[in-house]
Amino acid sequence: MSVRYPISENHPERLKTPSGIPFRKITLGAVLEGRVSMDDLRVTAEALEMQAQIADSAGRRQLAENLRRAAELVAIPEREIIAIYNSLRPGRAGSDELHRLADSLAERYGARRCAALIREAAEWGRGSDRRKANPGNGCIKTGPVQSPPS
Repeated sequence: MSVRYPISENHPERLKTPSGIPFRKITLGAVLEGRVSMDDLRVTAEALEMQAQIADSAGRRQLAENLRRAAELVAIPEREIIAIYNSLRPGRAGSDELHRLADSLAERYGARRCAALIREAAEWGRGSDRRKANPGNGCIKTGPVQSPPS
């Protein structure tokens, strides 16, 4: 079955909260009565995969890949996501540590796409051929600012 955007209008029956509440039952009344919690308002891996399918069908491969990585992150506790983020910041973790982190994500959560991205970051930090070809570490280097001609 193909998926059309917006999913909430074209396929509301396919959307559910993480606890299984159907999308159409997410109402202000349900929230006020305590039948819907903040955890129910989180995105699901299934909804992100549907968005990825839409992106793929529109030729937006990179967006689709980002959405699929996001779908993997849904199962990972927020504390770990923050730790991953901090590890990926420049100068925070060495290549070996990033490889261990990637292995852990793949093994514990099945987050193979995220693990591959972290391994790629580890290689950049190690000084891969791509980094050696661009000694600016991926940063754009510009020359001195020129005044426009008068």
